[in-house]
Amino acid sequence: MSTLILFALILGYGGGVWKFWNGFSQTSYQRTLPQRLSLALLWPALFATNKSYRQNFRKALKGK
Repeated sequence: MSTLILFALILGYGGGVWKFWNGFSQTSYQRTLPQRLSLALLWPALFATNKSYRQNFRKALKGK
């Protein structure tokens, strides 16, 4: 059971990274590779603690 939960968490994390990476152009952040990489990989912590990041994350998920 714990393996299934761990798998679901890893899948959710990876999905968040993928969606943010692909929708990054919709955000208000600078379009540099280090910026994009760090914001994509740190999304759970930033989403939980930063209101501005949450707004940009939602923009990235919507895409266009």
